[in-house]
Amino acid sequence: MKAIKNGKIIMPQGILENQVLVFDEVIRSIQVEVPEDCEVIDARGMYVSPGLIDVHVHGSCGADTMDQSVEAIETISQGIAQNGVTAFLPTTMTMSQEDIYGALSVIRECMRRSLVGAKVLGAHMEGPFINELYKGAQSSQYIVKPNFLFIEPYTDVIKLVSYAPELDESYAFTKAVKERTEITLSIGHTNATYQQAKEAFACGCSHVTHLFNAMTPLNHREPGVVGAALSSDVFTELIADTIHIHKDLFPFVLANKGKEKIVLITDSMRAGCMKDGTYDLGGQAVFVKDGAARLASGNLAGSVLTLNQAVYNFYKYTDVTLWEAIHMASLNPATSIGIHHQKGSLDVSKDADIVIFDEELNCYLAFVEGREVVNKF
Repeated sequence: MKAIKNGKIIMPQGILENQVLVFDEVIRSIQVEVPEDCEVIDARGMYVSPGLIDVHVHGSCGADTMDQSVEAIETISQGIAQNGVTAFLPTTMTMSQEDIYGALSVIRECMRRSLVGAKVLGAHMEGPFINELYKGAQSSQYIVKPNFLFIEPYTDVIKLVSYAPELDESYAFTKAVKERTEITLSIGHTNATYQQAKEAFACGCSHVTHLFNAMTPLNHREPGVVGAALSSDVFTELIADTIHIHKDLFPFVLANKGKEKIVLITDSMRAGCMKDGTYDLGGQAVFVKDGAARLASGNLAGSVLTLNQAVYNFYKYTDVTLWEAIHMASLNPATSIGIHHQKGSLDVSKDADIVIFDEELNCYLAFVEGREVVNKF
């Protein structure tokens, strides 16, 4: 049993001070005194936070999900843990069915393992069910229409699917996923109209992939997917790096979505936590310079954002409290994929996914299900 003292404990309703967090594999209690026979950890006045959850991350530290190796997922897991991420969805891309299946098989294996860093919760399958008009940094060669048979062998692995609902005839795929699985559906890389997006939401789609990016924009005569996302009660991803979205739009999104429906993500590719240079994403060359990752065409190609920086950026450029911003990268993503009963906050009986952050959200200590994975003290 361990006990964290002298910390500002971040809870869903606010911050607790002068309390002790007691845990082993799960959160056991929050109390005034340190129990006997506990290993005591001094938070030194810093924040004791739920671990962050990244539901959209392709890679980091030179590794990518589509490398199709346990070693690559281990590298990502260890790298993102250094920034306070304790759980994640390795994210695939639009490549051949063979390559996607290879990546999903590796993710299945990693779900069973105790990795060196963040826990693998399952997969986010981004593509190949996308619209070529909004493919972004994804390859058009392997784009196919939404097809339940494609995902059926891996419904135990896939937790989130980004897709273009306008390609889903009579919303058959959407309905099959909702009726036969627990997978969360997300609109992304899409040319859907406002009406089509609304119809997809009505059929059970409950999530939107990286708002504003790779989708029909907000227009006064055709509100597009952006308009549908902002006017519907669905979870909405945001890449808060101030590159994908101007920082002055953060308050606008907040005012329309509310604090409980924004999901901060990184969309990081293998250049995350690496130096500027040339990398690859889905078989395409990506040039990283000054915090932006772009194809030769100039299109953005994922990001090199870290999730703790995304939280800090959103906190800095809006009027949310720090604890509210943190829950946009912990409790909200957990809720969006249906694991909020187990992860996402420091409520008693939930998994002991715990991070100690300073005022600028630098990570000093991290635990995954009670196991120490980062220690910078």
